[in-house]
Amino acid sequence: MEDRVLVYTRTPLGEYTESLSNSIHLALSEDGAPFEPLNQNYGILFPEATVSEHNTILEKGAKNPYLFRTREGGFGLVAVRVAPRGAQDEESRGCVLVWTSTDLTEFRSRGLLRLHNSVHVDAVACQYDEAVGAYEFLWRDADGNVFVNQVVDLAGGGSKGPRPGSRFPQVADPCNLTDINPGNVLAVEPSIAQAVRDRWTPLAHTETRVPKTVVASSLSELAAVKATAVYSDGSTADKSVAWDTGAVDFSAPGTYRVSGTVQTPVRPFPLARGYADPVILPWEGKYYYIATNDNVDAIGLYVRESETINGLFDDGFREQVILDADESKGFVQTFWAPEFHQIGNDLYILFAVSGTEWGPQCHMMRLRKGHDIMQADSWETPVRVRKADGSYLSESGGITLDMTYFKADERCFLVWSFRTGLGSPMDSGSMVCIAETTVADPTRIISEPALLTRPLYGWENVQGAINNEGPYPFLTDETVYITYSGGAARGYTYSIGMLSIPRGGDYLDASAWSKATTPVLNYQSVEGLYGAGHNSLFTDYDGNTWICYHAVASPVGHDVVSSAMHRVHFGRGGVPVFSLSPARDLREELTDVRLEVVVP
Repeated sequence: MEDRVLVYTRTPLGEYTESLSNSIHLALSEDGAPFEPLNQNYGILFPEATVSEHNTILEKGAKNPYLFRTREGGFGLVAVRVAPRGAQDEESRGCVLVWTSTDLTEFRSRGLLRLHNSVHVDAVACQYDEAVGAYEFLWRDADGNVFVNQVVDLAGGGSKGPRPGSRFPQVADPCNLTDINPGNVLAVEPSIAQAVRDRWTPLAHTETRVPKTVVASSLSELAAVKATAVYSDGSTADKSVAWDTGAVDFSAPGTYRVSGTVQTPVRPFPLARGYADPVILPWEGKYYYIATNDNVDAIGLYVRESETINGLFDDGFREQVILDADESKGFVQTFWAPEFHQIGNDLYILFAVSGTEWGPQCHMMRLRKGHDIMQADSWETPVRVRKADGSYLSESGGITLDMTYFKADERCFLVWSFRTGLGSPMDSGSMVCIAETTVADPTRIISEPALLTRPLYGWENVQGAINNEGPYPFLTDETVYITYSGGAARGYTYSIGMLSIPRGGDYLDASAWSKATTPVLNYQSVEGLYGAGHNSLFTDYDGNTWICYHAVASPVGHDVVSSAMHRVHFGRGGVPVFSLSPARDLREELTDVRLEVVVP
């Protein structure tokens, strides 16, 4: 029996609207088994929207996808681009969308390929014809007429046709899958099936390893022995073990059999009900928590302090208001998305706030040297962020918010969300911008703002929310990552996307960044949580990296958003995995371990 990949779109179902369903999905059948949807039956490829002459976003989707092998032995994927709700797309008249891939784990968009000058393409198939050294595109128009084009290069070079064609191929029969619009099925090699499974199925704990024998002369030496959790992609993570040492006499040399239970810290949801956009700061041996406090209509900045992470959320937590409403200073409403950042030797809070007239704008306030984070008078008066010429980031009615900061390669950058025309037909959607700043004065940018991303994918532009917001940086030795959120900020479809760029790249050049085509954390990633978004990241004093975000507990209705967090895993190649839920991080059935302890 062979391994096969099915390509399809989905039928809109409930909250999985056309913005999500009209995307490219994949399913895998190994050794003749039933097809299993990949990426948890969530879209893998989303066609990019276009931008109108008025700077508004024209949403796009896809239908009738078809998978084929390329001349080089890789894969091609072709589909018809559609307007919202599957309508014909005038901008795509006579054209089809093309992607290529080496192994179906990463895809490169080739854009639109023209097959006709005036006729809409309704469905398309493709195969490479070695005899003529060209791709044969067989396509059908809305009236059922079939045509053939020969294309030498998938970028559009050497195109011939169209000419009349024969019968259009029938779509696949996926048998076991429901509520889908199937494309075709393509046989793949076992190595491709393995790569596809590893990439597009949720990462999970599969094995636990401990040494067979350890030498320990004290309880503390044994307590330091950790287990190694192995994951489905071959990556690993060290885990603490609660060893049962009752049978070990460290004063009597010998060999003892010891059992233990593997443990990992888990933070139950909700951590803080009614707190959105959460951030945790490890600072001078303690932990500090700040968030948008929806319980007070987002008025004021509230900070918590504890010696442990759990203490930030246990009963009796310590919380202080460090900035309250002050109409005389223009701080009245929308105290949104506060973030702690160390810039040089100073600690800042970056946040957005409005005056009496609604319209959040980015501000910063600095902690006075040697002062207490928890005291309001420890902080300098907030300053609104300006451009190099002294003007504000937005002078024309737009809003600026969700500002964050990172330093890479001895350069400092601010990243924020910007939007114009909110609530009007001229709504630009929220966009993520970047500019360079300095340690000496981070409240002023020294370069022109550059647009990094805007909500061009269907998952970012859904339920009436046209969002790219909440950027947050995460740096490794090789890569700068920026996570951001798209979709409905208080709803079921809110999700986290990701940008990445190699260290040393041109951080102000949007084309130098790679943008993931599908969310890295969505409503299916963590059991019992929906609408995960607006995240931050931090590493605790034990070396664990955490992603904090807000979510809701129900996929229906209007639940209160609450803070949540779980561990970030580093998968094969050191790439951060943000979607590893606690249940898949440590399987309960794999927590019992045993070893021999030699007491010298």
